[in-house]
This record gives sequence, structure tokens and C-alpha cells, in this order.
Amino acid sequence: MNIDNTLYSGRPTDERSDVEMAIYDKLDALGIEYKRADHGHADTMEDCLLIESVLGAKICKNLFLCNRQKTCFYMLLMPGDKPFKTKFLTSQLNCARLSFAEADKMQEFLHTIPGSVSALELIFDTDNNIQLVIDNDLMSDEYICGHPGINTSTVRLLREDMLKYVRAAKHEPTFIDLPVE
Repeated sequence: MNIDNTLYSGRPTDERSDVEMAIYDKLDALGIEYKRADHGHADTMEDCLLIESVLGAKICKNLFLCNRQKTCFYMLLMPGDKPFKTKFLTSQLNCARLSFAEADKMQEFLHTIPGSVSALELIFDTDNNIQLVIDNDLMSDEYICGHPGINTSTVRLLREDMLKYVRAAKHEPTFIDLPVE
């Protein structure tokens, strides 16, 4: 993966997608300071390890999930190095077994594609179709990092600023404790 080892402050000045720019617009409107790393496609958590060294922070795992009937949707933020076991999540949320939601729902609700999803896209879920769920282990990190609608950039925000952002997007997180087996 190609990575620019520069840590940028604020929005990019080159041509970017409307989705990415809308996210920067929202961050700026809220007065949230952020750092940004630009890089090649980061499709796996292994790719993210290189980016973490530039950001000086860990990148969390962002999972877009749904129930079997495809009527309830969830975005789970959890530490990138923590294994995901659906049984622990479903028991804490009191819901039926969850699986990964289809790409068309991600596009419809969040205007993004698999491999690029993060809590930053919740500004597009204006009908609150998605319940944000955060593993409490993330709350001990100073920063939360995520892709701004595309997986060729990663944004680093203070944990409190990420919570401010998602709440401004009218999403109140549910906090859970996922065990490590």
C-alpha cells in the first residue's frame, strides 16, 4: 500500500468526492480540529497498521451490521485488534443474531462502500436507520480514527470530538463491553 507519511491538519485542498468534502464541512462547522493521513486503499486492518504509525493513534474497526430480517441496522465501533464475535454483541443488544449488512444499504444510508465505513458517515443517515454501538474499550483511547467516506484517507479525532460529531448527526451511541476470549 502506498502511504504519504505526512500528517495533515484539516481538510484537503485537492479535488475530493462530495461525500468526503461533506464530512470535512461538518467537522469544520462544529469547530472540530482533526488530523488527516492520505494513503492508498486501506481495505484491511493490516493496511491500517501502517496508517496508525502516521496518525500516532489506533484505527478502530467499524462494522456495518443488520438483523436477519434486514430491518434493524447497527454500526459497531471497536478496537481494531479485538476479535468480533456476534454472540456477545447480540446478547448485550437484546436482538437476534446479526450479520454484515449488504453494500446497497451501506450506500443508501451512509453514501459509502464496504472498507470505507466509519462513524463519520452517520451525517448521511438523517432518518436514523442505524444504531451506533461503541465498545467501551475504545473510550480509553485518546483518539478515534476513521475513513471520511473513502478508504484512501483516514481522519484522527479526539475521542470527545468524535462523540460530539455523532451526536450532532443525531446519533446517540449505545456503549457495550465486548469480551476478549
